[in-house]
Amino acid sequence: MVDAGHFEKAESAITSALGRMAETSPAREALLFERERMRRILMDFSLDESDALAKLRQQVPDLRQEEFDEWADAGLIEHRVIDGRKLYFNRSISNLFRLSPQAAQRRADPKPFRDGPMESFNAHHIAIAEAAMSSGESSVLPQRIRVTQTLTVNADAVPAGEAVQAWIPFPRDIPGQQEDIRLLDSEPAKLDLAPVSVAQRTVHMAKPARAGQPTKFSIQYEMTVYGRYHDIDGQRVQPTPNDPALGESLAERPPHIVFTPALRAFSRDVVGNETNPYRITQKLFAAVDRIPWAGAREYSTISNISEHALRTGFADCGQQTLLLITLLRLNGIPARWQSGMVYSDSQVGGVDRASYWNLHDWGQVYLAPYGWVPMDVTTGRLPGAVDGQGRSLEWFYLGGLDAYRIAFNDDFSTGFQPTKRHFRSETVDSQRGEVEWSGGNLYFDQWTYDFNTEVLLP
Repeated sequence: MVDAGHFEKAESAITSALGRMAETSPAREALLFERERMRRILMDFSLDESDALAKLRQQVPDLRQEEFDEWADAGLIEHRVIDGRKLYFNRSISNLFRLSPQAAQRRADPKPFRDGPMESFNAHHIAIAEAAMSSGESSVLPQRIRVTQTLTVNADAVPAGEAVQAWIPFPRDIPGQQEDIRLLDSEPAKLDLAPVSVAQRTVHMAKPARAGQPTKFSIQYEMTVYGRYHDIDGQRVQPTPNDPALGESLAERPPHIVFTPALRAFSRDVVGNETNPYRITQKLFAAVDRIPWAGAREYSTISNISEHALRTGFADCGQQTLLLITLLRLNGIPARWQSGMVYSDSQVGGVDRASYWNLHDWGQVYLAPYGWVPMDVTTGRLPGAVDGQGRSLEWFYLGGLDAYRIAFNDDFSTGFQPTKRHFRSETVDSQRGEVEWSGGNLYFDQWTYDFNTEVLLP
């Protein structure tokens, strides 16, 4: 009912079912979350047609109703029908200009999209690949960085005197990717740092709310980040070994990694008769890379993210990554998740480091005999990219990573330590943070976050 947009019927069914259940049961929690999911969906889809038209006419003043209808009917202006009302996604208008060249040409004042410098081929990619190939090492060009992360709860979001609990994402040591992580400072000073074994690692802190004042949490740490590159020879790649340790990375994992009929059909069309694991990986990587990027609704509102990415025909980084992971596993190729932050430096691409940082998701694929290698399908292929010796770097992000990212997570939808009592705002990823108090979870409209990275001089 929720996925079909029948919210009134869903609410009636939830209310009736809750009345027959014990106060504590998994089924009760699931029903309460469906009620919360509807609330979150309505926050994401808050525009009616007049709102969406007005927002679009700010950029296309002479917009015709027929144009709007054509784009909406083609699925280029994301919307849902909820209890008979057509409601538009808050980011549907900005997404339209990424999805439709025709719409982009109609803008009265076209501005370039604010993409990160690593999304275009540059000297950093060349330096990593050349250093790796000349040294024979897959981890090269380490950079020492200092990171400051903050989370600020809105004033009076929590009653004065109540304890505000916050979880701020914190990186794990990953040999050859990010190492020597040292926590320098925090506010408040008392904290619980989750052990490195926790796949979605966090720093947990608590502080009492004060009337009329925001409640601020912060951490600062240093770490060393490496560029990574594997010069993969497809002819050397072997079938996936029969290793029980790889089993988890080959399996379905509902609700977001499921081998649905639609994904099976898509996989058959893309893979064809190919049997080489690397060539299959290349084909699937290229197919998912062709799905255009668009700003996404909150993951907690989507019942199956990989299927959603395939069905809508556009996706953000996490949706693309989960789709690729699902397709790889479907073809017997182990794949797993990573996510965190990407950032910039004044030395790269002419973008000042303070002007760009963003949430980002990517992954890893297992290719014998190389083992686990990185993959970033959203940054994707780099057509025409070559190094100083004319060697192609088109597939840099299938086996390589730039050194301008921090991984907070080596898995998705896993628990925190200490455990969060109430629903998470982000049920899949962990990049912005989480907040709650005894009265419940604090959703994203009740707090803000910030991130700053400084690349330290040698």
